[in-house]
Amino acid sequence: MFQYLLISFAVLALLSIIFEEITHINKAKTTLFFGCISWVALFIHAQPEQHSILNHHLEENLLEIAVLWLFLMSTMTFVAYLNAKGVIQVAVQKLFPAKLSKRRLMLLVALFSLVLSAICDNVTATLVTLTLLQSFDLDKKTKLKMAVLTIFAVNSGGVSLITGDVTTLMIFLDGHVKISELLMLLIPAVASVFFLAIILSFGTKGQANITPSEQSYDRIDIVIAAIFFSTIVLTMVFNILFQIPPVLTFLSGLSIMFLVGRTYKTDTEETLILDYVRKIEYDTLLFFLGILLIVGMLKEVGVLELITEIYNKFDPNVSSFLAGIGSALLDNVPLTAALLKADPALTTPQWLGLTYAVGVGGSLLVIGSSAGIIAMSKMKEITFMSYSKYIPALFAAYVFGYAVTIMLAQHFY
Repeated sequence: MFQYLLISFAVLALLSIIFEEITHINKAKTTLFFGCISWVALFIHAQPEQHSILNHHLEENLLEIAVLWLFLMSTMTFVAYLNAKGVIQVAVQKLFPAKLSKRRLMLLVALFSLVLSAICDNVTATLVTLTLLQSFDLDKKTKLKMAVLTIFAVNSGGVSLITGDVTTLMIFLDGHVKISELLMLLIPAVASVFFLAIILSFGTKGQANITPSEQSYDRIDIVIAAIFFSTIVLTMVFNILFQIPPVLTFLSGLSIMFLVGRTYKTDTEETLILDYVRKIEYDTLLFFLGILLIVGMLKEVGVLELITEIYNKFDPNVSSFLAGIGSALLDNVPLTAALLKADPALTTPQWLGLTYAVGVGGSLLVIGSSAGIIAMSKMKEITFMSYSKYIPALFAAYVFGYAVTIMLAQHFY
């Protein structure tokens, strides 16, 4: 009975996200509330001798959340500064034509976000691409379509490199796939993203114009932009060569940003660079906190272990496909961790299929991936209901990409 109570908290949290437009209660507040009371209930219900173990599990969960928070804070501070100074808008104006068709823009944005997420991480790729979208003069419907495409493209690009997605890194470190094998996932990733872009482009007409940036920037802004992109590259290099956690590299880059900025700025200036930390929308971080607390609770009551048992009862290709769909409801990191602990006997093609599925399947719901959560927090056009209208198109692209993955993997391995 107690487990059902906790599961009901998770369901209520999900419903609060779905009906946010009706209740007008911020989803960050409701998910944080249900996440916290879930763990409070766990402690109250536990026997006294279980409290130390439960506290240890809570601390592990909070550590994972803290790492994510610090990483998000670092990337969002960089993006907030560069966006406020107009550096990103000016860069977009130089990279993209001043005027182009909306269909062509859709393909370019998809390719841009896919490549960026492959070489850095989903969080940074989402933030940068969403900032890019704000530079274009687009109607609400087109902007929503491109945001949906961005989420799918970001999740797709991340599966092909260990620096792009945490679940890919986990499967790689467990010794089930090699980097050369993972690179093959670029083919289904690109194919499925362009497949979705074609579907979403139906009914999309007209031209897209870049909104001219009237902001001016100085040399220090260019230096900080260079620090940002150097940090992205070094995050990938250091992780591959020395297994340095991405959060440590990004915090180092942020500290350099502060030191360099302090050298150029004076106390008499209106805004110090450090103040851009305060410009971060903490609703995004609180939303993550609530969601991950709820997922941690579900892991504590054995829901994730139940999923592992179900996985082993079916054909691995079918189970991986369903696991990808499941990752849209449950965070793919603990889900992947549970599957790795079960150590299913899979072939290389099947491991590659699982890697693609848990990395991309979260795109089916806006709350199913970090990219979706960030997008929903940063763009008012994206809500649970508005995103859900595109589930059929997203599902078709996911099925197409998964099928290409299995066929390619079986052909080569």
